[in-house]
Amino acid sequence: MTQKDRHIILLVEDNADDVELTRRAFEKSNIANELVVARDGQEALDYLLVTGAYAGRDPMVMPAVVLLDLKLPKINGLEVLRHVRTDARTKRLPVVILTTSTEDKDVIGSYDLGANIFIRKPVDFAQFLDAARQLGLYWLVLNEPPPANGGKR
Repeated sequence: MTQKDRHIILLVEDNADDVELTRRAFEKSNIANELVVARDGQEALDYLLVTGAYAGRDPMVMPAVVLLDLKLPKINGLEVLRHVRTDARTKRLPVVILTTSTEDKDVIGSYDLGANIFIRKPVDFAQFLDAARQLGLYWLVLNEPPPANGGKR
């Protein structure tokens, strides 16, 4: 199975209710992609950089998109994004900030660090369902990701 066939979604979220809400919204939107959940910023970096508990996973299999909350334990979302953008293996990964933050500094900081999109999590399930459907359509169907090897042959 190739990287393109897998289309893993990495959800970086510490709130169990939001994880379940995301799973339900993806199921209702017929997004059947594998959802890997990291519960804090350190776990997200371990997964992406193939370290710690994830040292044994296939480093060639990267998520199609990262859904990143900002308010995380251990390492906050902006620091995760900073690490992602400075590492050659992950610098081109699509990162969607999906957060309840309404602070302008979080929006500006996210874009300054290279976020692809900043979305405030809708509180209403119907709105969240619509957002999940649109995210899935764009990032998993329409978007053309960069080559896994960075374009090198």
